[in-house]
Amino acid sequence: MGFRAIHATVTALLQAKDTWAYNIDRGKINAVVFLDLKKAFDTVDHEILLSKLSNYGIYGHAHQWFKSYLENRTQMCSINGSLSKSRSLSCGVPQRTILGPLLFLLYINDLPNSLSNCEPRMYADDTHLTYAGDNAVNIQWRQNQDLENVHNWLRANKLTLNVTKTEFMLIGSRQRLSTLTESPTFAINDLQVSQVTTAKSLGVTIDDRLDWSGHIEKVETLSKHLRRWPRGSWVETASSWREIRILSFRRSGGEQRCFAFVFSGPICLCSWILRA
Repeated sequence: MGFRAIHATVTALLQAKDTWAYNIDRGKINAVVFLDLKKAFDTVDHEILLSKLSNYGIYGHAHQWFKSYLENRTQMCSINGSLSKSRSLSCGVPQRTILGPLLFLLYINDLPNSLSNCEPRMYADDTHLTYAGDNAVNIQWRQNQDLENVHNWLRANKLTLNVTKTEFMLIGSRQRLSTLTESPTFAINDLQVSQVTTAKSLGVTIDDRLDWSGHIEKVETLSKHLRRWPRGSWVETASSWREIRILSFRRSGGEQRCFAFVFSGPICLCSWILRA
């Protein structure tokens, strides 16, 4: 998912929330690992990408067209007015292009095939893995198996994981989380993954109980700034313990910004910015 028609960040967030809520209803605990890739778009290997395009059935002139699109690209570096020599690029997809994001999606499309236990949720380079288990021992064993699989997949595809920014969170009901006598530990390439109680995914702050309290606090803070916007803008706010709605609309110099945050019970519907 990602960079596709009618598949916005809201779609990905709702699907993830539904999966976690379903597992909670079954009495499970969600172990969610939020992966952080280093310079994902800049490290796509051209040879591997072209090989994957062949596997997807792109041959002949079409394959040669993609090859010509990627090859003979160069880059230079300028520091304090001094320009380096031109160097050829053997990796990276062109950014701010239509094809760049599409080629990146094709490059990482087979990552789920490396998993044995977890359910992946992917939106562009934003990826998290969920395994729902009954106890810490089972969760730790199953999740670590797939983290090793992910590490091997990344190494084979010449991508790098930023382990220091990769985090995991246990999402469950208050009662189920309280039954854990100890928290599972996860590691990637012998480096331990940090546990958090809140994590930001696709612009929304997610907490370990799915009550959206952290995100609501940020929205309330934002609403105070929105009220101070200049004349011509409008803000509507309604908040309570279980519900908050903030809508704002502003036009300035041809730019349109629209913020919408809708919470009803435990469901976060949307949070976005549009620029026209």
